[in-house]
Amino acid sequence: MFKILEKKQLNDNIYLMVIEAPRVAKSCEPGQFVIVRMDEEGERIPLTICDYSRENGTVTIVFQTVGAETTRMTNLQAGEYMHDFVGPLGCPSEFVKEDIEELKKKKILFVAGGVGTAPVYPQVKWLKEHGVDADVIVGAKTKDILILEKEMEAVAGNLYVTTDDGSYGRSGMVTTTIADLVTKEGKSYDVCVAIGPMIMMKFVCKQTKELGIPTVVSLNPIMVDGTGMCGACRVTVGGEVKFACVDGPEFDGHLVDFDQAMKRQQIYKTAEGRAMLAIKEGDTHHGGCGNCS
Repeated sequence: MFKILEKKQLNDNIYLMVIEAPRVAKSCEPGQFVIVRMDEEGERIPLTICDYSRENGTVTIVFQTVGAETTRMTNLQAGEYMHDFVGPLGCPSEFVKEDIEELKKKKILFVAGGVGTAPVYPQVKWLKEHGVDADVIVGAKTKDILILEKEMEAVAGNLYVTTDDGSYGRSGMVTTTIADLVTKEGKSYDVCVAIGPMIMMKFVCKQTKELGIPTVVSLNPIMVDGTGMCGACRVTVGGEVKFACVDGPEFDGHLVDFDQAMKRQQIYKTAEGRAMLAIKEGDTHHGGCGNCS
């Protein structure tokens, strides 16, 4: 059992929880995720790690209410317990493996959309702790649904907030701000990391490819099981079949077939669709979820 030390509502449907999980906190790195389950009968939910403290033995998660189980999670309060809190899973951010002195020479841009701000934060924080400044664009539809702005401002070299409706910060999509920074404000970047809704990452990658900026994306949004068993996060990257939960979640964004991944996610939601995919994809399908028999 894993104790909930803190619970906070960030906006109408996004919540933050600090969980007492010393074994996870001891070994997790930015970019990884955990699987949580409220009770023995509960659904397994993969969630990215938003923050962690090795000293306190805590891991912070942020989740959005998108279904029955995440809605049920909102009823848990500080002092109560999660039945399972498994991790760390997935591969750490590429930055963790790089030479720090080489990283300090790079100009890095992060682009976060919506709840994607949560997995961006620990990466930017890790870089800041190692003496590396990064620019960050945080985008949301409106001011009311922005999350972690103060936390991000404390670790970002420069923070650019943008809202689709212009209600706060810069006006327009995150892609508008990317274009403005590069073409109007003279910024240049060696690498971009984009995390958010699939459609956002698709268009960020389309733009950064035109601008000649190598781009990494995190495919957390398409994960379901989180262990490589269900096959929901099957994606084509550079013509090769990958699974976001075990091979990623980070990939070269310019090689990801976003259209295929988004279409496949829609098909995967129905039993008929899963059966069709199992036939079409054969041995590469990964049918271990039990839904494809």
